[in-house]
Amino acid sequence: MDKVIDTFAGRLLERGIPLSPRQLEQFQRYYELLVDWNERMNLTGITERGAVFEKHFYDSVTLAFYADLSSADNLADIGSGAGFPSLPLKICFPQLHVTIVDSLAKRITFLQHVCEDLGLEGVQCVHGRAEDIGRRPEHRDRYGIVTARAVARLAGLSELCLPFARKGGLFAAMKGADPQEELEEAKHAIRELRGRIDRVETLRLPEEQSERAIILIRKTDATPKAYPRKAGVPLKQPLLHSRG
Repeated sequence: MDKVIDTFAGRLLERGIPLSPRQLEQFQRYYELLVDWNERMNLTGITERGAVFEKHFYDSVTLAFYADLSSADNLADIGSGAGFPSLPLKICFPQLHVTIVDSLAKRITFLQHVCEDLGLEGVQCVHGRAEDIGRRPEHRDRYGIVTARAVARLAGLSELCLPFARKGGLFAAMKGADPQEELEEAKHAIRELRGRIDRVETLRLPEEQSERAIILIRKTDATPKAYPRKAGVPLKQPLLHSRG
């Protein structure tokens, strides 16, 4: 076993997430596919192997430090990009049924290829805008965990993500350093979308020591019929007090 894999596996084991040789092979293959496809389409600015394992793979799995994914049944990843955080979480927790929503068809093609190559079953890749997909009955108020990593400011992001969460479910917004300003700005939107801020967890990446925050929001009731608004509106005109 090489140092990058050994370090990655050891750090997750310390957090109670043991990985089998097969799972570690899947992470290695995911890395190879990411770098290969990145030469043809813009998936990530990070391609150095150790950095990908820390800043993409490990960073994605940190959600499992604060939400119980071992007993979760399904997860929706909104604006997943190159598959983060949902595919690293799926590798670690194979029982998860994962739905990935992304607006770029080329990225969906990449994600479907990764799932096929890695033998990941129970992953649905949906091409479309979150505002449109979140109104479909098969996705609305249906997921135990909904997440988005580095997608948009929380006020607008809440309108994209909370409609997917079922009552009692969790929306986990994965952010960079101190999100306090975003939290204040998003309070009205979160209430309006039937969410309640549960807690905010913070951590640092082990090597780089850059700060991360995970905002955990509990869904308190079904999504009001008015939301999400039409595509493009939530991010351009977030539900702030002045518009409430």
